[in-house]
Parts: sequence; C-alpha cells; structure tokens
Amino acid sequence: MEVEELRSRRSRAFGATAAAYAEHRPDYPAEGIRWGLAAAAGPVRTVLDLAAGTGKLTAGLLAMGVEVTAVEPDAEMLAELSARFPTVRALDGTAERIPLPAGSVDAVVVGQAFHWFDRKRALAEIARVLRPGGAVAALWNDDDESVEWVAGLGEVSRTRVSWSSSADYPTFDGACFTPGAKAGFGHTLRRTAESLTETIGTKSHTLVVDDEERAAVLGRIRDYLRSRPETASGEFDLPLVTSVVRARRM
Repeated sequence: MEVEELRSRRSRAFGATAAAYAEHRPDYPAEGIRWGLAAAAGPVRTVLDLAAGTGKLTAGLLAMGVEVTAVEPDAEMLAELSARFPTVRALDGTAERIPLPAGSVDAVVVGQAFHWFDRKRALAEIARVLRPGGAVAALWNDDDESVEWVAGLGEVSRTRVSWSSSADYPTFDGACFTPGAKAGFGHTLRRTAESLTETIGTKSHTLVVDDEERAAVLGRIRDYLRSRPETASGEFDLPLVTSVVRARRM
C-alpha cells in the first residue's frame, strides 16, 4: 500500500469507533492548553478546535470559560461531539477549508490531528481565520516510554503499519507566524488492563489492519498487561507526555 494511501485510510478510520474513541482516549492537561493559548498577544475569548474529533480538547477549553467552535470532517465523530457538548457550535469542515470568516477567532487549537493535514494549505487557512496576534497550538498525547513497562507496551502494540507522528510536529515558520515553540507536560490516563487494550484499539494503526492482525495485536497487549506487576490487576495510571507546539499570528 502506498504511503499516502495508507495515511489517508488512517486519517478516516476513526468515525466507525467514535463512541469508543470518546470513552477511551485521554483528555489534555489544563497546564498544556493554557501554555498553548498563552502564545496570543491579547486575551483569548474565542477558540477554534480544529479537527475536534469527539471533543477531547473541547472539554478542556470549555473548562477555561472560552467560547469554542468545533470543526470536524467526520460526521460520526462530529455527532458524538455534539451529543456530549450540545451547546458547542459544531461545523463540518477540514483544516484545508475552514468554514469560518477571516479574522474570526483569537486562537486555533489542534488535538492529536495536525499530522493528518496538508500542512501548507492548513497553515494558510489557520492564518486566515486567526485575528492578528492570535495563537495557534497543536497538542499530542504520547505514552511516556521513558517508563520501562510503557516502552515494553509500545513494542507489543506495533502493527505492520505503525509509525510515529512526532516527525510531523509543525514549526509554524513562515510569513504569517512567529517561529514555533515546543513544551512537554506530564499527564496520566487512569486505566485497567482491559480498558487500556480498548484505548490502543482506537488508534489508527490498529483500525486499518485486517481482523486477524487486529485480534492478534490486541491479544498481545492484553497478555502483556496481565503479565506486568504494574498493570496486572485493578486500576493504574498510564504515564503520558503531552507535547504542545505553539506560535503567534503576526
């Protein structure tokens, strides 16, 4: 399978499991969200959650008291977001064609999705909808593989189409933005062996493989977690690192 075809398939894989995604994926630490928004030159009152999915980042923004508009191309993910956050303005759209007027928001945030974008077109659209001095921030939750058992989990979780999105972190360099700054924030996700297996089952590299490989990898994960003293019984915290890249619209 060609790389771009695989990337396209993976980017469209989430809708069929929207409810599981909403239930099992982690949220984002408030400290990381605040740091991203702090790139703005002035107060942040209106925020676009771009590629909002089921609203994992939307929830954190609402807790900060800002007005959120969510834009998401997948109808099933957008429906899940609207069911969970009925007061949020939720629009069908993409990063390359944002359905908002020019200069209409103080900040644009992207959770776990920037690596799916056509970067050049998306940055042009983000710059268009931001007010001058507005902030853009991209956030990713990654397992903290500096922890020994988490690194082992990463090994048993691989499929034949696994790849890291870390190489896709934006720099935001260019005429419209200040150079990007990056920071990391510790975070956790409370799980059991069963629910962490379900979490990994919502990741794109496990969704696009055939049923036989999916069953095999989820079985390996479950067996591994049951074999480790840190995760064998009851609830535990999965250590995460939330990476945030931010810049300002000039």
